[in-house]
Amino acid sequence: MAEDLLSGKVALITGASSGIGAAAAKVFTGEGARVVLAARREDRLAALVEELRAQGAEASYVVADVTDGEQAARAVQFAVDTYGRLDAAFNNAGVGGDRTPMHLMTDDVYDTLMDTNVRSVWNCMRHEIAAMLAGGGGTIVNNSSVAGLVAIPTAAPYTASKHAVVGFTRAAADEYAQQGIRVNAVAPGTTRSEITADWFGRNPGLEDMVNSMTPQGRTAEPEEIAAAAAWLLSDRCPFLTGTVMPVDGGFVNQ
Repeated sequence: MAEDLLSGKVALITGASSGIGAAAAKVFTGEGARVVLAARREDRLAALVEELRAQGAEASYVVADVTDGEQAARAVQFAVDTYGRLDAAFNNAGVGGDRTPMHLMTDDVYDTLMDTNVRSVWNCMRHEIAAMLAGGGGTIVNNSSVAGLVAIPTAAPYTASKHAVVGFTRAAADEYAQQGIRVNAVAPGTTRSEITADWFGRNPGLEDMVNSMTPQGRTAEPEEIAAAAAWLLSDRCPFLTGTVMPVDGGFVNQ
């Protein structure tokens, strides 16, 4: 019988209170990982950790806004202090945003997207890499988007932010390839979450339109994105680094 993908690994998940992050907590522990969940909403984190522990998983949480460098450092240190090391990290914290023509975008929209989608990854990676170097290596997966691979009309700052995540991923993969650290990214297509539910709810017919642009003709479930991240974080793909994996039902393949 094959060993679980993440058996014995200590994994940090950011943006873990909902959506893909919460799904990752369940998928990773199901694959044998001990997890530290980081997000801003303590009530959600506490409930999720309680659920995981009730199922026999080893899970802890730390309240952190990883757009702040000190809080990102604290989250990484909490993982090391709690479990003795950090083997894997899924930098998932991010935000979407409404579709608006570029010339009508405001500075606050740009700033929020760049802080949440880019600065958070920058903050986390610096401290995760330092911990992994001290521990002899590790794996990192960043959550980008299909918008990190192709242009999404009327979403210029979001598209730019997700391209930046791809840039960080490739740069770090190259820089630390000979130091035992692999860095990859997932690029999800439209994925079911509270954010997309709200988005679709405010825009009747939008889900059908988006699905019609996807060869598989549907919206992804968050567990499908989490499963791809788990594989990238595992030892099953030791020669894979600097890769951005579309998990998009074929969207960017058209």
